[in-house]
Amino acid sequence: MKGIKIVATGKYLPRNIVSNNDFSEIVETSDEWISQRTGMKNRHLSSGEPTWLMGSLAAQDALSSGGIDPLDIDLILVTSVTSDYMTPSAACLVQAHIGAQNAICMDVNAACSGFVYALDMARRYLCFDDIRRVLIVSSETLSKITDYTDRASCVLFGDAAGACVVEAADSLYSSDLGSDGTKAQLLYCKNPFQVKHPFMKPELVPEYDEIISPETEFLYMDGREVYKFAVKALPKAIGAACEKAGIRVEDIDLIIPHQANIRIVETAARTLGVPMGKMYVNLEKYGNTSSACIPMCLDEISKGGLLKRGQTVAVVGFGAGVTYAAAIFKW
Repeated sequence: MKGIKIVATGKYLPRNIVSNNDFSEIVETSDEWISQRTGMKNRHLSSGEPTWLMGSLAAQDALSSGGIDPLDIDLILVTSVTSDYMTPSAACLVQAHIGAQNAICMDVNAACSGFVYALDMARRYLCFDDIRRVLIVSSETLSKITDYTDRASCVLFGDAAGACVVEAADSLYSSDLGSDGTKAQLLYCKNPFQVKHPFMKPELVPEYDEIISPETEFLYMDGREVYKFAVKALPKAIGAACEKAGIRVEDIDLIIPHQANIRIVETAARTLGVPMGKMYVNLEKYGNTSSACIPMCLDEISKGGLLKRGQTVAVVGFGAGVTYAAAIFKW
């Protein structure tokens, strides 16, 4: 089976930078409290940039850095939980903006695992000769769904977009993906649109048990339970992907985790038995940007020359759904 190679990366960050001290002016918190519990210092927040535009600018950055013609993109996958439209897809809007008229377009919603899900989808499409180059764009405007009166959660999230171009390669690739919908109530944001039409007949609705009983119109997270899920899911997914690839965890040169919380990353590193130096972390600068976290890390790594071609990389995400996903490949 074919592996993959990432041939170009890009990102977009809103210019509006909000610090921990800025949050102390709107909720009862402090820089020390936030830093010690999350590892975060700053995050970028949109001042009106729509999700599709941020994704398009990240895509343009990737195409420019790789010297790639937009017309050579065969498939665009956009991951997001904060798309601007129910339809059309964000991928179609990105396609129109960057001029990639030859691309198939579709969106993926796997929350914070979205990029790794899309990477695995890209690899499967690339196993066939009619798809040669895939553009993955992860764009999130979490400020749209964040409750800025909730001191526990509002400090966690930022807005950003990351992108990469993926091609097939005869090299190592392994993945482990999973979901558990029975835990959907741990992290959610309800669609504001409801069934309201003049032909309603409630007596015709079959009996059912509500999976999620929304407590807020904003993003809701059971922090304690999400933490318990994440510290198990991250090492489990990495370990399973290593086993499928026939390698050891210590053979991985760099692990890029979803940037949710420094304590999650530290706990996962201990469970895996790897030093924190092998875990790439940048959440102090950007906070949790959902599916955009990992491709933004990849862009920093690529443009900073932090990896050499042929080294082994693992990416791992976990999030609402609940979902988790890990992929191992050669840089």
